[in-house]
Amino acid sequence: MFRLLLFIIGCFPMITHAQKITSSSSQKQTMDLSKITHKTVKQAIEALQAGDQSWYSFFTESPAMTDDGNAVDFKSFFAKALGHEKFLSIDKVENGGKDVYGNFKAGSWGTFKVFFKFHEGAGGKFDRLDIGQAK
Repeated sequence: MFRLLLFIIGCFPMITHAQKITSSSSQKQTMDLSKITHKTVKQAIEALQAGDQSWYSFFTESPAMTDDGNAVDFKSFFAKALGHEKFLSIDKVENGGKDVYGNFKAGSWGTFKVFFKFHEGAGGKFDRLDIGQAK
């Protein structure tokens, strides 16, 4: 009986840790991306949300990028952001599904409303991304 009690007490932290992982995983999956009607934008946002390196595959080799109107290097920017920054909600989608607005967790910068505007190049990949704080 005493051994069983020790076993149960010993397993309790592992069980609660597994419950936390399951809970946070299901929270990640419950964000509604159905408002994003452009198939490739939706796939790119899914990769961004997951912190997946496949994010880069949706863009040309050297896409142009602006952050609040200022030119930034796409690869350098997402080398820091990917896996740490993500949408918390998708509030509005415009321009044939290529402009996405929502609440965004931007790492140490905090949480605020943003826009992501994807520009599709001739080959179907995005050749420009404009992001910024939405009004």
